[in-house]
Amino acid sequence: MNTVNLKEKFSLFSDHWKPRIIGEVNDCYLKAVKVKGDFVWHHHENEDELFLVVKGTLRMKFRDHEAVIKEGEFIIVPRGVEHCPVADEETHIVLIEPKSTLNTGNVTNERTVAELERI
Repeated sequence: MNTVNLKEKFSLFSDHWKPRIIGEVNDCYLKAVKVKGDFVWHHHENEDELFLVVKGTLRMKFRDHEAVIKEGEFIIVPRGVEHCPVADEETHIVLIEPKSTLNTGNVTNERTVAELERI
């Protein structure tokens, strides 16, 4: 049992939209990801997702509204809800989601990360 320093974990990579595993709890991964720009509209049939903003600001687009998640805040996107994460500036996020969660949900494209790296 060791402590995890988020600043240290985020310093280990520089690319965007490629989550890394930084821990596990029950059947969920804790993932660190840097984001910038628009992602892809998608949903997850069977998984809820928690987005915790560590640094920066995340805009979560939904078909009928948009939520702004600031540093130190989080949002939970329920399974089945279509969403599109957007970051105007580089934003650092911790994701908490079931191990089965594919980052692009029901969409497969160049941003899909099938093999997660553990850091």
